[in-house]
Amino acid sequence: MPIITLTTDFGAQDFYAGALKGALLGRVADLQLVDISHNIKAFDIVQAAFVVQNIWPEFPEGAIHLIGVNCVYAQNFRFVAARRGGHFFLAPDNGLLSLLFGELPDADLRALGSGAAAHFAVKNIFADAAAYLAAGKPFEQLGQPAGPLLQRVSIQPVITKGRIRGTVVHVDNFDNAVVNVGRELFDRTRNGRDFSLFFKRNDPITRLSDNYCDVPVGEQLCLFNSAGYLEIAINMGRAASLLGLKVEDVVEVVFEEGEELKN
Repeated sequence: MPIITLTTDFGAQDFYAGALKGALLGRVADLQLVDISHNIKAFDIVQAAFVVQNIWPEFPEGAIHLIGVNCVYAQNFRFVAARRGGHFFLAPDNGLLSLLFGELPDADLRALGSGAAAHFAVKNIFADAAAYLAAGKPFEQLGQPAGPLLQRVSIQPVITKGRIRGTVVHVDNFDNAVVNVGRELFDRTRNGRDFSLFFKRNDPITRLSDNYCDVPVGEQLCLFNSAGYLEIAINMGRAASLLGLKVEDVVEVVFEEGEELKN
């Protein structure tokens, strides 16, 4: 049974998500539809890329991932299909795929057209392409050659010997602030040294926790979440709201001076 995941900014109160599902099932009745989220912030391709980045490797090969975010119909607007790691991705060409994967080989990209003349064109464009892929037809014969995609460069941490300057890239449903600093980068730069995590005008965090309950209820902490990113949280509290953190805020990890531990 083909698996199709759905990540959109369509919301839950309107007909858009339901109409897309109906169009998919109308073309291929034997589908397993998996709602990832329809509550991506309107037009927020950065949030969409973050969510999809952390879900698609969990699905079996052959899964088809539909990403309907910031589908703004303009003169040169188009939708594209991408192939990566045995998975397929259908998305608007608005920089989202470049946030997910950087550059992709031409052989792994196909253009699906714009549908600019139709309102809510994404419904039929996605449904037609998904039905084609679900039938096991050749990716190379889907649509037309895509050529270069619109590029959007993700914000990367700035690393020096003594610090990492990161950025809040996501605030989750529990109001935890996720920072674009991965575990491997943190450990390599830290190299055994003590650290202080500075953000806004709050007291720095100087200890890395394993779980939220490592500190008393209401106390702030930092840890690496299940996706491997540094996260600022409050045990049983709403960190982003209480600490004044929002997406694109700068966070700094400062390491103690002194001789680094040798590997």
